Amino acid sequence: MFGDLMGMMGKLKETQEKVKLTKKRLETVTLQESTPDDTLRIVISASREIREIHIEDSLLQDKEQLTDYLVITLNRALEKAGEIHDAELAAVAKEGMPNIPGLDALM
Repeated sequence: MFGDLMGMMGKLKETQEKVKLTKKRLETVTLQESTPDDTLRIVISASREIREIHIEDSLLQDKEQLTDYLVITLNRALEKAGEIHDAELAAVAKEGMPNIPGLDALM
């Protein structure tokens, strides 16, 4: 019994390290979201950090449209980044789960 427990503890520590490395790697993964007319482009990391915002000069003339575009485009970018982030971490966490009979049926 204690051998299994020690093995599980080792696997848990290994999984924690993989999660940490995955989070670090996600900081380097970037994606871009833009408006349909490409007057606004957002570059964001998979760790949900805004890296760049590109605004065409023509969009600067219309504050209301710029505000609307920023809200919509930032929300879409954050949603996509969150999906990538969560999927990557879930895969690492599932890989590190101990093999407990019947556990797959609950997930």
